[in-house]
Amino acid sequence: MDWPLRLFFTAFLIAAAAIDGTQADATVAGTVFCDQCKDGQISIFDYPLYGTKVAVSCLDSNGQLTMWREETTNWFGNYAMRFEGTPDLSSCYAQVSGSGQGCGAEVGPPKNLKLMFRMFDMEMYAVDPLLSEPAQPMSYCPRSSATPVPAPVTPVLPPPKETPPVMPRLPPMPPLPPIPPMPPMSFLEASACPYWNWTMPEYKCYWKMVTPDMKVAVVFGLVVAQRYGTDMSLGMALKGRGDPYRTLLREATTALLNSYNSIQFAYHPLGVIQDLNLALMGSTRAVLRTGLRFMRANSGYGKVSCKFTPCK
Repeated sequence: MDWPLRLFFTAFLIAAAAIDGTQADATVAGTVFCDQCKDGQISIFDYPLYGTKVAVSCLDSNGQLTMWREETTNWFGNYAMRFEGTPDLSSCYAQVSGSGQGCGAEVGPPKNLKLMFRMFDMEMYAVDPLLSEPAQPMSYCPRSSATPVPAPVTPVLPPPKETPPVMPRLPPMPPLPPIPPMPPMSFLEASACPYWNWTMPEYKCYWKMVTPDMKVAVVFGLVVAQRYGTDMSLGMALKGRGDPYRTLLREATTALLNSYNSIQFAYHPLGVIQDLNLALMGSTRAVLRTGLRFMRANSGYGKVSCKFTPCK
């Protein structure tokens, strides 16, 4: 399964909490990103957009609008729409229809819906990542090789009318004091911390995208809610032990926190969510195997240490 399909499947799992029961429905799922470099691709500089409106439109052979639905993306930039019955959505398309976090007013091109599977009167359609763009690329984006850098223009000055007098040579300036080193950017450093570090009060400032009070059902989706209930928080999940399923949730929560804290962590946030949901839908052996993989990543594989320093 390549990366876009893995992303679509994860988006479907997270957004499926809004879909009750098994019935004849067609579901459309996808993700919206802020394309900060305006290159039409998802790169390390781009991020999922929260609160962005996405519209799905369907046209007939005469170009007349036959169906229209709008939904807003969640915290992870995912959206999901349900159409009652099993309509043919192969000729429909999705497009960003409203701004969210303030990425920009420009939107990328519409994307066609792709049928992923049809089973038991249920249909699942996926959409390639939709893009919202700022008016200009961010200053830290790499320059495109297709855009040549203009050569500097040297102004032509008229020749001097007379030779200026020779000024006396000034004494050399004293050496400048050494420039202090820049503080390290923790997000760019490789760091992997075990679960007990995340439970310590002196490291609470490293909780960035989520908080200990957030529910695991909200963060990880419907499958996790069915297994662990809707009352368990992320802080409670870090205390799980003695049971393969509680251990899996503890290590997955730790891996999610590490992925938000360091861009060089072994897992992407969406990869953590996807692997946790897939393990819960599999056997106990899959639960143990996935929990062990998360645990090894959280230990840094013996090569990466935890870069935490006490919060001020």
